[in-house]
This record gives sequence, structure tokens and C-alpha cells, in this order.
Amino acid sequence: MELENLSIGLAITGSFCNFSEVKGVIDSLKEQKVKKIIPIISDSVKQMDTRFYKAKDFYKMLEENTKQNVIDSIVKAEAVGPKKLVDVILVCPCTGNTLAKLANGIIDTPVLMAIKSHLRNNKTVVIGVSTNDGLGKSFRNIAELMDTKNIYFVPFRQDDYVGKPKSLVLDYSCIIDTLKLALHGEQMQPVLARIK
Repeated sequence: MELENLSIGLAITGSFCNFSEVKGVIDSLKEQKVKKIIPIISDSVKQMDTRFYKAKDFYKMLEENTKQNVIDSIVKAEAVGPKKLVDVILVCPCTGNTLAKLANGIIDTPVLMAIKSHLRNNKTVVIGVSTNDGLGKSFRNIAELMDTKNIYFVPFRQDDYVGKPKSLVLDYSCIIDTLKLALHGEQMQPVLARIK
């Protein structure tokens, strides 16, 4: 399935070191002629200033580049399912914290509520993992979600196997192909990408 004329929920969680990649993800989706990109952010993205980004600057970048209002509360996110706001949700980047909560049915952020609301319509969710403990405690949650209906993963790799041997990060070059396959009910393979 092509992405043209689809509405995509771009859900962003607090893997702050990956925020520099988000505008490129938006640009890639625009190149596919998607109908709209609706940004959905976790509470930490909305509230925390870091060495990578000021929260208000990142928020402004999202609205300017998507031309959509940011979904930034659980109340706003609950409407994703009933109003059928999006065709697919791309969680990118997705932290280990969000993975754990999603795998265990904990819904306490706008991103998690949007996913829950979307999944109840039997719709597709694609996860772009980014966590320092992907090969540690988060590994069980990746396995749980990989075996969950309608959830797919962007291929991922170790990003620093010497300095951070348990750390995983999605392969950003695989996002578009993963979305297309996931919308057909297929997981892009191989899931374990080669180290660059």
C-alpha cells in the first residue's frame, strides 16, 4: 500500500538525542504525498528542555512542519480512535519506557492513549525503537509487542555496541518501507539491521 492520501499520526516520545531526526521523518512522509501528519507527543516531550532541544522550540517545529495542531494531552489523544483521525500511527522515536507501558497495558501519556484508541479500531501501529536497554530489560517488551496483532517494528540495530552494548536504535532509512509493508500486515525483514 502506498502512503499517498493517508493520514499518519507521528507519535514522539522522550528519546531526546533522536529529535534531530524528526524533521527528516516529516520530510520523508511529505515526499510520499501523505494527506496529513498529526504530531502526538508524550508529556516529557511537551515539558522538558534538554541539551538537544528546548520543548517550546520542538513543539513549534512540529506545528510549522506538519501544519497540524499537536496532540499533547490524554483528552485530545482519546479522540484518535473514535474520530478515526489517522490511518496509521508511527511511534518515532519510541523509548523503552513507552515500550514497557504499552506491553503491559499502562496508558498514562498522550502517545499511549492515542495508540490504545487507534488499536481498538484494528488499525496499524509502527514502532521505531530507541532505548539504551533494548538488549536488556526492554528486550522482553520488544518481544511481547512484536508478537502483538497490528504492531510492527522499524528494523533496528545496536547504535554503539562498544560504549552502550545494550542500546538499540531504529534504522531511519527503513521507515517508509516499513510503513508500506505494515499496512499490508507484513513485518519488514530483517528486523535486526546491520551495524552501520
